[in-house]
Amino acid sequence: MIERYTRKELGDIWSLENKFRKWLDVELAVCEAWHRLGYIPQKEMEEIRSKADFDLQRILEIEEITKHDVIAFLTAVEEKVGPASRYIHLGCTSSDIVDTANSLLLREAGEIILKDLDRILSQLKKMVHEYKSLVVIGRTHGVHAEPTSFGLKLATFYAEFKRQKTRWKQALKEISVGKISGAVGTYAHLFPEVEKIACEILGLEVDPISTQIIQRDRYAFYFSVLAQIGGTIERLALELRHLQRTEVLEVEEGFSKGQKGSSAMPHKKNPISAENLCGLARLVRTNSMAALENMALWHERDISHSSVERVIMPDSTILIDYMLNRLTNVLKNLKVNKENMERNLYSSFGLFFSQRILIALIEKGLKRQEAYEMVQRQALRAWNEKVPLYDLVREDPDITKYLSEDEIESLFDVNYYLRYEDEILKRVFEN
Repeated sequence: MIERYTRKELGDIWSLENKFRKWLDVELAVCEAWHRLGYIPQKEMEEIRSKADFDLQRILEIEEITKHDVIAFLTAVEEKVGPASRYIHLGCTSSDIVDTANSLLLREAGEIILKDLDRILSQLKKMVHEYKSLVVIGRTHGVHAEPTSFGLKLATFYAEFKRQKTRWKQALKEISVGKISGAVGTYAHLFPEVEKIACEILGLEVDPISTQIIQRDRYAFYFSVLAQIGGTIERLALELRHLQRTEVLEVEEGFSKGQKGSSAMPHKKNPISAENLCGLARLVRTNSMAALENMALWHERDISHSSVERVIMPDSTILIDYMLNRLTNVLKNLKVNKENMERNLYSSFGLFFSQRILIALIEKGLKRQEAYEMVQRQALRAWNEKVPLYDLVREDPDITKYLSEDEIESLFDVNYYLRYEDEILKRVFEN
């Protein structure tokens, strides 16, 4: 399944092996910068290029002693490179390497999520066109309001995911910065040129000003957008859950052969995927709060953010990747019950036509409150007596005094509510 494939791919980004590979990429980019500026001789640079490597298990062994992962990493690399390793990490502090590598990792994860967003947008667009003009009852407060179409309902989610994609692109841009500026960001043992060259090699922008770290407002924005994406996923999942309730049953999640819904009740078919997605959205939101709290650190830096980020960086990106792919699969396999949509539409006896009658009476010269009370009286009767509103309106002399039979009949045309559907969808899908 696509969700398992991409989840594994994104999980690999956060493996220890890949993290240390990114650290090595940064160290090598810094060495290349020093070399271009004439500080690392050609011979030593060639040795660094050809020998720079590490053994993951060796790093872990050294870290058991040093209790410092960057020092353990550097020691393991030095063992591979030999004497030329004296130029590695020249003038740098740990955060130069870790934060710049984090930018590479967050961008790499983010590009996968960007593809996930494209997939769900494509699926939603397909469904919007498929279910365009399929009339359904719109609900406010969980109560029948006025008709819309299932295509328009889905189009609201398409538009929202499109906005999330725009925000996500901005988040990737903001996170794609590096810093090679030393212990407190003053380049005391480096040159700004080293940072500029190294970042160019890595495909990153230079953070205009840094302390010992890249400031965590960039991270907070990244994880806040992830939380927003999770919120959009939850909004759609919650809609599907409501629409699958037995009393509604306008849509159903796919139910595969051999699938079981309950250990006790053989009849059960539950919206389990949508429920899972609503739960996972809570975790992504929680992680965004942790990212926001990481913004305020002591002076030029403390370490309170580090432990948090080791959890939320893999967890939030993997979760959103999984959630987007799972939701895409739910939509692909969604069962749409058109008969139930029509049944539910008229289950409230045509009460949703009330505003059309109200406006028609106002246009005939009645005061709004007078017209409102006339229509409301028959609307309440229709609901209490379970009689179509159309029949009661036709028989009400107060209303027929102003509206002819032909006019009343025209007011009960359900297609009236979708007369601007094409215009709305054109706006949604333009550009």
